[in-house]
Amino acid sequence: MTNLKKHPNGLKLLFMTELAERFSYYGMRAILVLYLIAAFLGNADASRLYGSFAGLVYLSPLLGGYIADRYWGNRRSIIVGGVVMILGQLLLFSSACVVKQSIFIDPVAGGTIDPNIDNALSFWLMMIGLACLIIGNGAFKPNISTMLGDLYERNDSRIDSAFTIFYMGVNIGAFAAPLLMGWLTADGGWTNPGIFRWGFLSAAIAMAISLSAFLYFKDSLLVRPDGTAIGTAPVKTVKPKDKPSPKRNVWQIVACLLLAIVLFDMFWGSAADVNDYVAAAIYTAGITLPLLVISDSSLTSAERKRIVVIYVLAVFAVFFWAAYEQASSSLTIFADQQCNRHLGAFTVPTTWFQSINPIVVILFAPVLAMLWEWLGRRRLEPSSPAKQGIGLLLLAVGYLVIAIGTNGATTENKASMWWLVILFFIQSIAELSVGPIGLSLVNKLSPARFASLLMGLWYVSFAASNALAGKLATLLPGSDPGQMQSILGYHVENLTDFFLVFAVMTGVMAVVLFCLCPWLKRQMK
Repeated sequence: MTNLKKHPNGLKLLFMTELAERFSYYGMRAILVLYLIAAFLGNADASRLYGSFAGLVYLSPLLGGYIADRYWGNRRSIIVGGVVMILGQLLLFSSACVVKQSIFIDPVAGGTIDPNIDNALSFWLMMIGLACLIIGNGAFKPNISTMLGDLYERNDSRIDSAFTIFYMGVNIGAFAAPLLMGWLTADGGWTNPGIFRWGFLSAAIAMAISLSAFLYFKDSLLVRPDGTAIGTAPVKTVKPKDKPSPKRNVWQIVACLLLAIVLFDMFWGSAADVNDYVAAAIYTAGITLPLLVISDSSLTSAERKRIVVIYVLAVFAVFFWAAYEQASSSLTIFADQQCNRHLGAFTVPTTWFQSINPIVVILFAPVLAMLWEWLGRRRLEPSSPAKQGIGLLLLAVGYLVIAIGTNGATTENKASMWWLVILFFIQSIAELSVGPIGLSLVNKLSPARFASLLMGLWYVSFAASNALAGKLATLLPGSDPGQMQSILGYHVENLTDFFLVFAVMTGVMAVVLFCLCPWLKRQMK
């Protein structure tokens, strides 16, 4: 166990700030799809909207990090982001306060719109609230971890353990939030959507407490070892007149803009809704921005090769997280509508299943770290790309298990919730082979002058994966009764077909990645 007393007190402040912020975010995340279905949308539309929201949440830190680096500094960005996120949660609370009984006669059975109910005001309050959460997260998320690194000297051996402690705070917040949300919204459903207001209010309160502590202690605790403040606004420097600024390659920028227009038109299609436009913008950014970076003339051949490795692994990460992030959309709907959640006389709240992942990460992260070290001492440790391949393969196994276990299950003949528990356990172990390894790889392979930018681009892959996850979640049977769901000619008629989509997708990507590993290792050297 890491001794917290050996670390600067600023770590404690950032630990608690991030814990409360993650509690706020994961609490809202645990109930958002349920609220959408209860008050406004059918299963498929709710999944699409959530995917667009989550995608923008991971895209916004690019802009937030840029503003902090150029203008505001980390402190002001965190404060502004926190205030805007509190406003967003309060708008969601207001939405649930004025919402009327579901516009659907029975959304579980597919939904027949009741013309006598108008939830327009509630819907737009919610949409503005979600926009505030996207903007606030963009300002908050990229800056708090940067401040953590600034607490230490660059060669300080405590940095790795500091980030481990910090990551524990993230998972503690993610573990506690769904448990509380399940208790606060236990009676929520399409007949009582207003009960979700207490979940949104608790998320706002957690964020307000966190921000208050940050404001009170920031000046005394957030300092470098030499006593100077960290996270303040950047000091503008005047360049010597005899040293002209490097010229940008205008033609490269023009080419990327033209490519962006073509890609956007290709991705959104001819019958797009708002969610399709958002997804198209995310996919377009995920292709054009990396091309703009790698075309920089200052990069050496070796640096370009390493950046290519980052990009290749980012593509595989998109498919991993697209399957993984079903936890917040299709798997939440599956747990709520098609799982037998009874333990004797007790019914397990739907949101509680989302606490499985963080508790498994907390318990097994040290075990997996020791395993890698044990294999490393014997020169058997897999390469970083191979570890990501292992994660994809584990996720494929998890979806294959639940596909077999739910064979024949329907909304009437419900599946055992233990199949879902097994899936969440396996995918949590898989996450430990992909999430931390990917971040570490980006940090190791990025040229120093592009480190922050490439980390931001890595998060763009998370944005793309969430947008894709929302699209794939619409294949869940029962979302559009009487209509055949299909993907690439594969018909999805039941739960087994649905889960096999993700088993095959991640399994194929794992095999491809394993085949590419020798080439990727050569590029990394």
